Amino acid sequence: MNKINFYHSLIFFNLCILLSAFEFLRDNSLLILSLFLILSLGISHGALDHIKGKKLLKLLNYKSTSAFYVLYILVGLSVILLWLLFSKILLLIFLIVASYHFGKEDSEFINGKSNLELVYFFKGSLVITAPLLFHKTETLNIFNNLNFDISQSFFISNEFLYVFIAISLFANIIISLNKKIDIKSLLLMDFISILLLNYFLSPILAFTIYFCFLHSIRHSFKLSNELNKKNFTKGFKEFLLKAMPLTILTAILFLISLIFLNNYYFLDNAISKVIFIGLASLTFPHILLEYFLEKNEKQRN
Repeated sequence: MNKINFYHSLIFFNLCILLSAFEFLRDNSLLILSLFLILSLGISHGALDHIKGKKLLKLLNYKSTSAFYVLYILVGLSVILLWLLFSKILLLIFLIVASYHFGKEDSEFINGKSNLELVYFFKGSLVITAPLLFHKTETLNIFNNLNFDISQSFFISNEFLYVFIAISLFANIIISLNKKIDIKSLLLMDFISILLLNYFLSPILAFTIYFCFLHSIRHSFKLSNELNKKNFTKGFKEFLLKAMPLTILTAILFLISLIFLNNYYFLDNAISKVIFIGLASLTFPHILLEYFLEKNEKQRN
């Protein structure tokens, strides 16, 4: 798997260099394309949560799967409701949780210490801080559209952002300590790739490419390997078949939400809300499931 992930990072790194050379991408958000990629490649990496849920229920000695589905959906709906009521607080929490989530899942294939939560947070924070540094005005406009105004905050000053990005690089170094050169190279390529994307492309397009082609694909590789440890190709095909139903269902729900929001907002603003609020409603139950499953598996072992 390390070899597959290394070549994946190498291809992604070259993709980022290639995309940065296209002038028209620098001035276009391509929101429709971003939404399409997120609804297909992006959300598919969490489309096996129902299988993980059954695994968790088995560990907890619960036989009924309906409890898992009800709780999972309730968490997602609660996130949407809380976002409507307390958008500033929830978006801040989402950014913190997402940073940890990105840092952990992008490097969890590396066998190492498990008590690196703060390190994972700083590693993944690059996805949040880079667009604020390179495209501050546009990123703040996205936050404002989500009812989150941080234009006067010290945390968006260039000095603070440079320090945070330096800490993110240091976090990658910590994760790669005592690892082979291919792991060190992989993490460095990922770090540079995210910087390249956010320097040359608009914030949403940069995030979409990272989320779909690095984060989601890497996690999908991990799930494919878990489905078939002996034959990765067969495991990947099995993953695609198992992920397709929930991916299609989630995409339909996103599109219905977009049609509804488009009655009250301009299309660009509606798409931004669907992307970020929708991802938040999926991320929180996904992370909680991963946490409880990992915790209970450790207890059994």
